[in-house]
Amino acid sequence: MFGRSKEKPAPAPEAPAVELTKVGGKGRPTPRRSEAQARNVRPLVPVDRKAAARAAREAQREERAKVQSALMTGDERYLPLRDRGPQKRFVRDVVDARRNVGEYFLIIAGVSLVLSMLATPLGSAELVLATTLLIYLMLAVVVVDSVVLGRKVKRAVAERFAEPERGLVSYGVTRALQIRRMRRPVPMVQRGAQPR
Repeated sequence: MFGRSKEKPAPAPEAPAVELTKVGGKGRPTPRRSEAQARNVRPLVPVDRKAAARAAREAQREERAKVQSALMTGDERYLPLRDRGPQKRFVRDVVDARRNVGEYFLIIAGVSLVLSMLATPLGSAELVLATTLLIYLMLAVVVVDSVVLGRKVKRAVAERFAEPERGLVSYGVTRALQIRRMRRPVPMVQRGAQPR
């Protein structure tokens, strides 16, 4: 009653064999774990440490040479990350196309410092006061010029690009405070030219 049936059921009709293939497969069998791990096995310490260190130094030297060349020519592929991209290039062109007060600040501050050091032994209090006032006045003019430049950069980038990156204003102001000949990447536009 509760046991197995003695009668064998009739076999179901055989369905035609269907070959299952995965669409978009990788086209090769999955490697065994031991094979995948064996491919990744490398010694922690190279056999010839001196040769490995020499090769690493040579690779770093080549990379630095590429970056230095890119800073001089403006080649986007090898520029440092902080200088890459069309928006950063546009900001550099906006800054380099105008005459900035900030690039003269270090020169005037250096001259004022030398004059104040010469005036102290001579006992000229008026010259010390004049150089101090000149530095403070120059600093105030640089701050005003930086604010004007920041607004100009913000407006120009908003007109040119749909989604401006963050930090472009500070990038432009920092570049404007550098002496033009010392800027890296080097300026690609002349003063008074339209940014590209």
